[in-house]
Amino acid sequence: MRGTKVIEVLIIEDDVRIAEIQKRYIEKIEGFQTIGIATSYEEAKQSIEILQPALILLDVYFPDMNGIQFLREIKSDYKGIDVMMITATKEIDVIQEAISIGVFDFIIKPVIFERFEQSLKRYEEHYMIMQSLKRDNKSVTQLEVDQLLRKQSSSQKHTYYPKGIDRLTLEKVLDVLSGCTVGLTAEQMAKEIGASRTTARRYLEYLISDGKIDADLSYGTVGRPERVYIIKAGVS
Repeated sequence: MRGTKVIEVLIIEDDVRIAEIQKRYIEKIEGFQTIGIATSYEEAKQSIEILQPALILLDVYFPDMNGIQFLREIKSDYKGIDVMMITATKEIDVIQEAISIGVFDFIIKPVIFERFEQSLKRYEEHYMIMQSLKRDNKSVTQLEVDQLLRKQSSSQKHTYYPKGIDRLTLEKVLDVLSGCTVGLTAEQMAKEIGASRTTARRYLEYLISDGKIDADLSYGTVGRPERVYIIKAGVS
């Protein structure tokens, strides 16, 4: 995490050599830190309870436990802890069950560093979004849900829009708002983009639902108050 607390990782792996490799991989990736290694069921339970990691790297096969069953236990007892499975198993039933329980990712051994790094970077993005939403205590937009479900990264723009919303017109509305420091009404926006007031309002309300702009009421000297739309800081 740039300038903030690192993401703490617990490795649960009965092969100490493999656990050490994973630890060294983590050391190469900025923003992450290994806070423990557990090689058995009892060690794993105690480590989770004491250390409370953000992320667990979990194998499937152990002499004294089944990793999938333990995954189910973790997700039941610790809602805020995420898990990545790292295992040699290639059985589709095991993979499907892990996904259905809620594993963040499933990596098949032998682990290639580039694939491992890619997964942790995706997790970092997920973690940052989730922490931000929790901190702001606000309702989420569809885009934020898509990012949490990894359907779209934060660096991507929309690839689909609801009926009545065109990408080029949407970008034009954003461009107009970006150059306006005091905000615009739907009627003013309509004149700027050469569209009807109804069309302008539809795009503006869509951008509110997407979390890119805000609206406030403007009380003029006569008539009813109008909604004034202004772009949020950092949105371009």
